[in-house]
Amino acid sequence: MPPRRRGASGYCGVRLRPNGGYYAEIRSGNLRLGLGTYGTAREAGRAYDAAAWRLGRPRGQINFQDVYTLQQALDRAPPPRLNTAQDRAEHAERQRRLLIAQEDERVMAEWWRRHPEDVAYEQSYWARRREEDTRRHREARLDRRRRKALANAQSDLVEAGGQSFFTPNDDRWLDIWLDTSDDIAEEDDDSDNSDLD
Repeated sequence: MPPRRRGASGYCGVRLRPNGGYYAEIRSGNLRLGLGTYGTAREAGRAYDAAAWRLGRPRGQINFQDVYTLQQALDRAPPPRLNTAQDRAEHAERQRRLLIAQEDERVMAEWWRRHPEDVAYEQSYWARRREEDTRRHREARLDRRRRKALANAQSDLVEAGGQSFFTPNDDRWLDIWLDTSDDIAEEDDDSDNSDLD
């Protein structure tokens, strides 16, 4: 008899349940015997093998060929995972959230189809926000560069023996160590000469 065809799980008698567990079952005549839910497909395959050994199935219908006796199959088969009321409640909650998200997407798609002017307004709003953020970012960068250039000029003046109009405790001396490099797109970069004009 040819080996039984394996399912999507890769193991005979094992299928993935919607809640993420793997359900093992075996047929005996007209009966379908449920073997329980397991955390992995491999565990469910081991449980199927133990039942197959008990029912005297040929080795071609067994998932793992490293088992030679019924006792070995029973020793390697894990106990089924218990589905508690909390598991069922968590699964129901996940399903409810999924349905809500799908309904939100459907309603938004319908809204955009019926009201294209709202879509255009929203896109223009976010484009304006991006432009304003870019402008503020450039202005802040330019201000930092000017402050640093001024502080460096004062430092050079003092080192050359001149007198600075900064007082010794002036916070502007700290501007010498300002970091004026920014992680921005290349198209936003201006030349250093134009920033210091």
